[in-house]
Amino acid sequence: MRFESINGLNVVTANGGEVRGTLFVQVTQKLQRTTKNGKPYLEVLLADTDGSLSLKAWETAPWYTDFCSSAINQGIAVEALWRNTPYGMEVGDVRIRPLSPEEEEQMLIGSEELRSRQAEDWNELCRLVEEIGDPRLAQLSKLLLERYGDKFRRAAAARGYHHARRGGLVEHTAGVMRTADALCKAYPQLNRDLMLAGALFHDCGKIWENGFPEHGLTMPYSDAGELLGHISIGIEVINRLWTQLNVGERKEAWEKLTPSSEQVRLHLLHLVASHHGSMEFGSPVVPKTPEAFALNHADDLDAKMEMLRGAYETSPALSNHIRQRKLPLPGNVADPLPRVDETRER
Repeated sequence: MRFESINGLNVVTANGGEVRGTLFVQVTQKLQRTTKNGKPYLEVLLADTDGSLSLKAWETAPWYTDFCSSAINQGIAVEALWRNTPYGMEVGDVRIRPLSPEEEEQMLIGSEELRSRQAEDWNELCRLVEEIGDPRLAQLSKLLLERYGDKFRRAAAARGYHHARRGGLVEHTAGVMRTADALCKAYPQLNRDLMLAGALFHDCGKIWENGFPEHGLTMPYSDAGELLGHISIGIEVINRLWTQLNVGERKEAWEKLTPSSEQVRLHLLHLVASHHGSMEFGSPVVPKTPEAFALNHADDLDAKMEMLRGAYETSPALSNHIRQRKLPLPGNVADPLPRVDETRER
């Protein structure tokens, strides 16, 4: 979530570490709450394409009524004095107004940096799909992107913890595919075609579990996502697309290939089913092939790298090189060791 300038004016830093700035956001949730002492307040969740932010609007604050009257999914500009505290973001001198159509469109497409990163990831994802040699896995992967590409590019990789934003599924999937590709270079015994297809499909169920509407930033809860979860949905998606492809002349051609089409389908399904690594974390089966073990670690590594990136950006410093723990990481986060300056005199 980024501060936007107004009419070309830069954000002004005020005394006491406060920052005066404006956020272009959508109101995605409003909850009426009460403190232990019976003091009422409104908890408001604001979101843009980079992330979300929870604010407390106390009943005595002049802007309490403005937040109350803001509709869910309404685009608003929130100008305020912002201060990050150990108890969350606090605001003062808040002014709220509706976004213009042009501002709302800008908010939905996101910052230039985010758009550029997601566009690069999408192009990388498509490039790696083009390199899949097994015609069954290649055609299956291309059909997924052709049929569900728009929804894929809007979905998040999670509701929290990592890549939990509009378009985050593309970022995460591209990261897992890159990691899978690198692992195939390190371990040539891995089936690269299967690894790349498994990386593409491993979270494809999140298109439905963590999808965003075309013009909204509120991630709805779906019956399929809640009752089945993304692993079960992903298995169903593979089987449906496979059944649609494996017909007629294509089926005759596939039957001449080795390994058999049924083995290819089962191994791809196993990657999706086992990619969480254990039943404790939601996989119906544990990894049982080299590719399944490799994909599990590629998925976990990409998620952890994103969690660390978020921690370095948002976690308060506890010392010069230590930052406060950010869940679900196991402990406080240490700053990484800088690379040696290769331009220095040797």
